[in-house]
Amino acid sequence: MLLHDNVILVTGGSEGIGWECAKAYAKEGAKVAILARTKAKVVSALDKLGPIHLGLPCDVSSDAEVANALTKVISHFGKLDAIHNNAGIGTPAKPLHETSPDEWEKLMDTNLKSIYLTTRHGFEALKQSKGCILNTSSLVGVIGQENHAAYTGTKGGVNTLTKSMALDYAPHGIRVNAVCPAGTWTPMLRKWSQEQPESSSIKQYLNDIHPLGDCPDGDAIADPCVFLLSTMARFITGHILHVSGGAEIGYRHIANTKRQD
Repeated sequence: MLLHDNVILVTGGSEGIGWECAKAYAKEGAKVAILARTKAKVVSALDKLGPIHLGLPCDVSSDAEVANALTKVISHFGKLDAIHNNAGIGTPAKPLHETSPDEWEKLMDTNLKSIYLTTRHGFEALKQSKGCILNTSSLVGVIGQENHAAYTGTKGGVNTLTKSMALDYAPHGIRVNAVCPAGTWTPMLRKWSQEQPESSSIKQYLNDIHPLGDCPDGDAIADPCVFLLSTMARFITGHILHVSGGAEIGYRHIANTKRQD
């Protein structure tokens, strides 16, 4: 088991990529602590994951709530080996000038501030375990995306934040990496799809941009995350791992498909 006896905290761990990662970590022998927005989501996840794991409702943008959650996790398990900062939102899907101040702040608080807070309150425990941090980013934080500027800005921020954190924490033996999915079927992606001007064609578009195949589910992202948190990746830090099916070069695939039509 690649993660035997590791204690791994996963924010946004009750659905989507976070849930698939939580299951994969548990399968590899980890004890998983899930943070989710509501008690109902936590209870539902723990019912499926099993009694040795832990779940806590938490607003990851709240300093007090994150501090309380980290204290409980470390007290419960006696240590902390990894933090997977997966919590994120994708709304709104619109150009920057149409984004309201409230939408902007909510994106920044959820997608970026949450990483600051879990790091702030989990650093000492990770220093003791010489553990690691994994951030869920997005390929659009590298290549951009139309009608999604505020979101892509947060994910670009995640990428540079990951590299800077890796430099700061390497002397403490803490590795910091990020995983960059392209299209992945999650509740967040389905919501984004519904917000697009031509929502009926989005599924085909998402399939076409992945040269390796159709738009995947979250388990395709979970396996590389297991690797990055395991000792197999012990000499990898500051890395932004694209798990994209080649989507960053997918425009060629779309062009070829159109020519064949």
